[in-house]
Amino acid sequence: MAMQFGRFVAEQPPGLAEGWTLERITPVSRLYGANGIRTGADGRIYVAQVSGSQISAIDPETGAVEAISPMGGGIVGPDDLVFDDEGNLYATEITEGRVSVLQTNGQTRVIYGDIPVANPITFHQGRLIAGELRMGGRILELDRNGGEPKVLAADIPMVNAFDVGPDGMLYFPAQAANEIWRVSLDGKGVPEKVAGDLGVPDSVKFDSKGRIVSTQVHSGQVLRIDPRTGAREVLADIAPGLDNVAFVGDRIFVSSIPGYVHEILEGGKLRDVIPGGFNWPLGMAMGEDGVLFVADGPFSYSLKPGGAPQILGMLFTPGSPGYVRGVAAAGPGEFVVTIATGQVSRWRPAQQESEVLADGFDRLYGVAIAPGGAVVFAEAGGGRVLSVEGGKVETLASGLKEPSGVAVGSDGAVYVAESHGGRVVKVSGGKAETVVDGLTTPQGLLVRDGRLYIVDAGAKALVEYELNSGARQTIAANLPVGSPPGVTPKFLGAIGDMSGPMGPFAGITAGADGTLYVSADAEGSVLAVRRA
Repeated sequence: MAMQFGRFVAEQPPGLAEGWTLERITPVSRLYGANGIRTGADGRIYVAQVSGSQISAIDPETGAVEAISPMGGGIVGPDDLVFDDEGNLYATEITEGRVSVLQTNGQTRVIYGDIPVANPITFHQGRLIAGELRMGGRILELDRNGGEPKVLAADIPMVNAFDVGPDGMLYFPAQAANEIWRVSLDGKGVPEKVAGDLGVPDSVKFDSKGRIVSTQVHSGQVLRIDPRTGAREVLADIAPGLDNVAFVGDRIFVSSIPGYVHEILEGGKLRDVIPGGFNWPLGMAMGEDGVLFVADGPFSYSLKPGGAPQILGMLFTPGSPGYVRGVAAAGPGEFVVTIATGQVSRWRPAQQESEVLADGFDRLYGVAIAPGGAVVFAEAGGGRVLSVEGGKVETLASGLKEPSGVAVGSDGAVYVAESHGGRVVKVSGGKAETVVDGLTTPQGLLVRDGRLYIVDAGAKALVEYELNSGARQTIAANLPVGSPPGVTPKFLGAIGDMSGPMGPFAGITAGADGTLYVSADAEGSVLAVRRA
């Protein structure tokens, strides 16, 4: 009988070796993040999920979720969505730079494929309108039959989710300007400012009374603004990362990038329609203070024992290094991180400071710090393992098959998980020597007390390997890591200059007491695995 773990389904519950226990220490996430949302004719709320390449429909009363365009389907990296009058569903595919339609017959086709950082989309009186979340972005009216689009506006500083107002003009966040603008739909007008000094708006929708409701991705507020007078009020103060707005009648629902969907009630109170967890936790590191650092792509969190995750930083936080994948603790309040845009950085979240240690790499994942202070990191796209110290970058090994996790022993030995090679290697003298083979897709890697711990995302297992004796055992099986069974995810490209190509990485770290912490990326949680 299948077991449901949030968005992850396993045929059997996790199986543990004798003498081991497993505990889920954070909630599961039922969505792969929650980006654009739109109410369908059936009264359900449809949710675009970039990182999961999925569109789901949610019953706003019960929270029941149904995948409409599942992971591995024809739509890739959907960020926003809209229906036409016939019920066809259009989605902007932000990582692909295009707009596609899921037709009522279940077929998918591309409408237009030259929209860099395609994000907002709306449908008004037979017209399909989409925009680009980039500096100098355009707003385009698309031909649903695949013809050339009409440019309605250009040189917009990051246009995001928009709506047509009661006056027939298009209202949109000029996100990088921290303002809301409007423009005529005839393609001849000049955009004009409607509101400014906001909390970084990323959506504009109109309620039934003609008022703007706008989420603020940085401040975490939901604002209601009268476009005629400029008067504004805070409907709710939630958390950074809000993404979009939808209405069911006069009821207001908002989405957040980490995967929450809230209904806003009177007095700013919230009802959790979909309580979130992590989007897809990646690398983790245990600080000297016993606080766990969890990288979750555009967000990074701290997690105290017994506590709830707290945001350390996000893409729009001052001093943030960017979209974080791998992480290593580097001292009190300090971390070394790998960034999706190709950098290795040192980050001090509390001070809102970061500095680039090395740059110009292709798909960085795991990172570790050697006893002498050198930073060792894996470049999956280049098939290399490198180190940087004092600004000098050195290649330790090349020709590897998608290296992902790295670990450094107390003796300075460097171990690398070769995710497409199905093995873990020890790197020395520019060569890679197999230590553990017969794996499926090894990702997270940890060395501790003479043992290697390997998260094999393909086999959905946590493996322990004794370096001296060669003894090997599977500590935990049927883990919620990696892709759902039978699904081959589509490759997710970059999102402009905000993020390089996105991909999963099931990380692992350990606490001082020996507890192993595993990124359960398939369900959006963190697992604690302990010796009984």
